[in-house]
Amino acid sequence: MRVGIGYDVHQLISGEDLILGGIKIDHSSGLKGHSDADVLLHAVMDAMLGAIGAGDIGKHFPDSDPAYEGISSLKLLSEVNSLLTKQGYSIINIDVTIIAQKPKLASYLEKMEKRIAEVLDISLTKINLKATTTEGLGYIGNEAGIAAQAIVSLESAGYE
Repeated sequence: MRVGIGYDVHQLISGEDLILGGIKIDHSSGLKGHSDADVLLHAVMDAMLGAIGAGDIGKHFPDSDPAYEGISSLKLLSEVNSLLTKQGYSIINIDVTIIAQKPKLASYLEKMEKRIAEVLDISLTKINLKATTTEGLGYIGNEAGIAAQAIVSLESAGYE
């Protein structure tokens, strides 16, 4: 068994779509980034890569590479999952906390879980998403950004 943790944060700006967990969220602003800036999926990918000792998403998908400009993080998640599978690992579970003052995300969580399970080809029972606020404190409380933390546990098929 192996475990990895991931963290990501992006600035909220007007004029961008807000994409979290591969789902477009109805909000007045979105996250700024080279790709679609999906902090939830970025944290999950970093946790997956960390668990197999393969660095982070910046190593695999550098923001200096124009090929990744505006790319869907769902596509990147699929690529990370392929790397994990090629190394003989499968996902035991994924647990994520999204930290955002606004928008309220409870009504989107199930849809996000389904999208992630579909891309990773795993059971919904292996994914847990939750959202919290910072009670108005800091840059997230001031609605200047959104962050996500993820932990992923993996099991080996026995041929490392």
